[in-house]
Amino acid sequence: MSKLPNCPACQSEYTYEQENMLVCPECGHEWNLQADQEHSGDEKIVKDANGNILSDGDTVSVIKDLKVKGSSSVIKIGTRVKNIRLVDGDHDIDCKIDGFGAMKLKSEFVKKI
Repeated sequence: MSKLPNCPACQSEYTYEQENMLVCPECGHEWNLQADQEHSGDEKIVKDANGNILSDGDTVSVIKDLKVKGSSSVIKIGTRVKNIRLVDGDHDIDCKIDGFGAMKLKSEFVKKI
């Protein structure tokens, strides 16, 4: 029997396999081990809130209301963002949102569609 890796979110050792995903029963984090191993090069890996690996051109959905700095408007939950670009920095997604214009988002506030 092979040893499963610890949870990347909380470092719990009680992970288990469910279909093609690994699941942590303590924090509920799910991730795909096979995709992690395929991308284990020198390139930066950007993951969404559910642990799915993002790449340029993906479509994502916002998972919580986000206040727009310098404005009184918000980006509502469920807003779809098409054709994202991954960049280095704290805000690792560069995109254009209809009605708001060019924005930078953190990957922890989106999920892959």
